Amino acid sequence: MTTDLTARPRLVSRALLLRFVSIAGSSIGFNLPLSVVPLFARESGSDGQAGMVTVALLLATVAAELVTPRLVNRVGYRWALAAGLVLLGAPAIVLTFSGDLWVIVAVSVVRGAGFAITVVAGGAVTALLIPAERRGEGLALTGLVVGVPGLLALPAGVWAAAHWGYDPVFVMTAVATLLALLSVPGLPSRAATAKTEKGVLAGLRNPSLTRPAAIFATTTAAVGVLVTFLPLATSDQPAWVAATALFAQPAASTVARWFAGRLGDRRGPASLLAPGLVLSAAGMALLAGPPAAVIGGAIVFGVGFGVLQNATQALMYNRAPAGGESAVSAIWNGAYDLGMAAGALGAGLVVTSAGYAMTFVLSAAVILPALVLVRRDRRDRRA
Repeated sequence: MTTDLTARPRLVSRALLLRFVSIAGSSIGFNLPLSVVPLFARESGSDGQAGMVTVALLLATVAAELVTPRLVNRVGYRWALAAGLVLLGAPAIVLTFSGDLWVIVAVSVVRGAGFAITVVAGGAVTALLIPAERRGEGLALTGLVVGVPGLLALPAGVWAAAHWGYDPVFVMTAVATLLALLSVPGLPSRAATAKTEKGVLAGLRNPSLTRPAAIFATTTAAVGVLVTFLPLATSDQPAWVAATALFAQPAASTVARWFAGRLGDRRGPASLLAPGLVLSAAGMALLAGPPAAVIGGAIVFGVGFGVLQNATQALMYNRAPAGGESAVSAIWNGAYDLGMAAGALGAGLVVTSAGYAMTFVLSAAVILPALVLVRRDRRDRRA
């Protein structure tokens, strides 16, 4: 046993440390204005239009994720990742000049495409840099690098907008994202294989990959509801309620991802799917309550969501054939963003008539049918 442990390959390399820089930059660039832009858009319209901005961001992200492997084939990881960081960060400056709804939507579309490139191209690079023997641990560590900047940036954006105005948030978004370009030259430049695009299409026809992605998407839909409408739902409460909840949710997710990665290596990631779904649904239902319940619900939901983040991603990488890292990255991230878009869109359609509390309860109810997929996945794996 001692020999096996000492023979394990090194987890953190210089290239992986550099990759962490671009991960942090894209995480800040995505999360810092995520709940701020809907508030900014509401000044030009209604709560429903605020939801439309998030939908535009995430639909553009999903569309770009499906074609990013082809871009990587043509230009390689470095150029693709650099282009993604520029598209994610630079357009935020435009919002300091115009608050027209069509401008906000256009900026969201461009930023969504940039984010898609960073997560798909960057995710494939990360998978290459993590030794296969330590995948669960490596994904857990990557989850910390993604989660910590995100959990700080999401509530910080809301706080900064409330105290300093919107423009500083948009400027900070651009600066933090573009600074990450300095790390890109140190990353591998090897392009994806010529069969990457075919691998994505094949992956979409593979239930062993799409089923975990669909399970994950039910909870990402709830995230879309939370980040878009929680600040609006608590606008008549003290400012610290929304800021604390938006901090608590990603904080709990980050910690849960770490423990889920280590536990999943021992017991198998599939065993964590059902508990993650139940916790996620319970947390969303609690958001309909008073301030203490809102914060508690954000924590409970964050734990369930973090468990599912690590478990579904590890499960898909474990089931993918060799060389299928880009396909898994595209499908998993597509499920993440399409789910968020669907959640924000659906909530935007019902929030006016149903109210915020009932919208959160309905979001919780939508999660539970995914337990059927968990059961079916277990049955098929035993067959």
